[in-house]
Amino acid sequence: MRLLDRQYLQTPFYGVLRMTAWLARQGRRVNAKRVRRLMRLMGLEALYPKPGKMSLSDGDPAARKYPYLLGGLIIDRPDHVWAADITYVPLLSGWAYLVAIMDWFSRHVIAWDLSMTLESDFCVAALQRALATGRKPKIFNTDQGSQFTSGGFTDALLSREIAISMDGRGRAYDNIFIERLWRTVKYEDVYLHDYQTMGEAKLGLGRYFGFYNFQRLHQSLGYRTPAEAYGADGADTPGKFFAAAGRGLLPPRPRPAAAVRRESTLT
Repeated sequence: MRLLDRQYLQTPFYGVLRMTAWLARQGRRVNAKRVRRLMRLMGLEALYPKPGKMSLSDGDPAARKYPYLLGGLIIDRPDHVWAADITYVPLLSGWAYLVAIMDWFSRHVIAWDLSMTLESDFCVAALQRALATGRKPKIFNTDQGSQFTSGGFTDALLSREIAISMDGRGRAYDNIFIERLWRTVKYEDVYLHDYQTMGEAKLGLGRYFGFYNFQRLHQSLGYRTPAEAYGADGADTPGKFFAAAGRGLLPPRPRPAAAVRRESTLT
């Protein structure tokens, strides 16, 4: 699964047969049936037009689906469109699921959460934290996964008069900005640190999202940070973001024990 996840970020157009052949070249001789099962489990799909679309969870057939509202839309300001998506994060023993809510115009990650299961609760929790900032979008876009069609998620949006947009079946590029975020997060953080436990992943991802929002320059934003483009509080002082630890937005970086001992000796 780790090999599949890494290769998918490099060649997202590889389907089951190509992935099976690539694994064989790496000395992992598995059959296509197993590769297909693992790719479905991880929510990976080859990016090309096709009748159906896999996701990290199948949508609830009984849940209401909403039309796609972003076709031809010019997104020219913060809080015009927010989007949410889920990705897989490998751990030493198993995996976790990461959800992020992003402002499309600025690429600012407004809230995120990590869970060991694909129940809708962690997505609703991230949404509530995003809305607790006092800002809201005109349109909220997601795929048709059961987490985003659940009553808890859609009711929170409808009660605030936020229009709901959902990607159509087979529209693999509809949520392209947040897909690019996943590529960035995995290459710049997850694969570099190889998190062993859920606690390590939460701490590390918290630090990374602080860097991503308030320090990482984006060429598409005129070499501004997402926080500057979004107009987020503390955009000019990254330390303010780290003070949000306790609110579930960003865990603090633990201080090495050796550093604490050195300070004790000096004092």
